[in-house]
Amino acid sequence: MFALAALLGLFATLIGGVLGAGALASLIITLRVAAQHPPDGPFVAVPGGRLATLQAGPETGARATVVLLHGASSNAADPMESIGRRLAAEGFRVVAFDRPGFGWSDRLSGSEAGKPSVQGAAIAEALERMGIGPAIVLGHSWAGSLALSLALDHPERVAGLMLVSPVALPFREDRTPPWYWRLALKPPIAWLLSRTIGPPLGLYYLDAAARNVFVPQTASEGYVGRSRATLVLRPDTLLASVQDLIALPAALAAQAPRYPGLRVPTVIVAGDADRAVTSALQAEPLAQMIPGARLVTLPGVGHMVPWVATEALAAEVSRLADQLSADRLAPAPAGTVAP
Repeated sequence: MFALAALLGLFATLIGGVLGAGALASLIITLRVAAQHPPDGPFVAVPGGRLATLQAGPETGARATVVLLHGASSNAADPMESIGRRLAAEGFRVVAFDRPGFGWSDRLSGSEAGKPSVQGAAIAEALERMGIGPAIVLGHSWAGSLALSLALDHPERVAGLMLVSPVALPFREDRTPPWYWRLALKPPIAWLLSRTIGPPLGLYYLDAAARNVFVPQTASEGYVGRSRATLVLRPDTLLASVQDLIALPAALAAQAPRYPGLRVPTVIVAGDADRAVTSALQAEPLAQMIPGARLVTLPGVGHMVPWVATEALAAEVSRLADQLSADRLAPAPAGTVAP
């Protein structure tokens, strides 16, 4: 019995030492990342805190305003440095948001902010305060669900939807994560891991994760630095990533039945070689659910469409903007009374 107690004590000391070293490493990583990538755009005050933005292009005389919403474990620099700068050069006003809890945006409402509807409400409020809308809303990956939620709940802010490699439909049961992931996602354990071993492990695997998300393409040169990817390594942002992952399945199950009621021009762009979000399970059935939606399939392209198929995506945004402009200028049908 004494030997067992001593062994347990030694084990507890070892675990405590690992967690303590991890906590110190996490603090160093957090300070270094913040110094490397400070805020680089104006903040917008919303209930509960502030949302950070990156902005480009003309504020007056723009062809249209495009709102960029980034995917999981990312920030506003990801879509801005891939597709955003290109659109700005073509005369669009571009506003990219750090989603709540990512980049330099406040989480605003704790774990509740993991729901696309909660994030959508905050972004709609920010757009109203900025005097923006209706705008073209471009959501990539996880933010496909966010862009759809924004169109469903705040249609006055959305003129058109560009859904890029979108996550929008409930997951299949056979894609449930293994038991050790489910254990790690438990809120108390996730909180502890995000403040100890999470940041150094994330830093170790970051380059490999970046390469994997680009498959079958090669990661864009300088991607990690240009996208400010290391901002996700901070404890609060790691925890926000976990909360987004936990909240998404139920949110998708709740909002997906509403998609047939959408009446906003919608373009869905996806690569047929996407291994992260399979087009056949997401983009293709989604296009059938939304009235009038147009599906653009990019042969041989993987998940990172904004980076590896920038020209094709910019062309689709331009085409949608031209369609919206033509619709506004079209004469009203006979018998219609102007408001």
